[in-house]
Amino acid sequence: MKMPESSSKDNFTRYVILLSRTDIPFSESLIRRHVEHLRELARRQQLVMCGPFTNYSGGMIIIKASSLEEAHEIAKRDPFIIEGAETCEIRTWQLSCEENNHLGMG
Repeated sequence: MKMPESSSKDNFTRYVILLSRTDIPFSESLIRRHVEHLRELARRQQLVMCGPFTNYSGGMIIIKASSLEEAHEIAKRDPFIIEGAETCEIRTWQLSCEENNHLGMG
């Protein structure tokens, strides 16, 4: 199905960074640098939401980016990734909502 003309696909695309812990421990300094990375994403209005999982080792960061390549670059700048304390997978997430008529199917 075709998306409605008034809605651009990019307005409804987000990127999910799935973080998985490694055996490298977190230090207070590392956590603070990670939080600063998140704050920088928020200042750039790219951070949608983030947080750790409570029933799984790791966490998730949802961001706005212009492309999958930009999402990869953002993930590579995360101190958790730089220091090897976490690995990541990135997923492209298409939002389904009233504004885009649930991807044209509503």
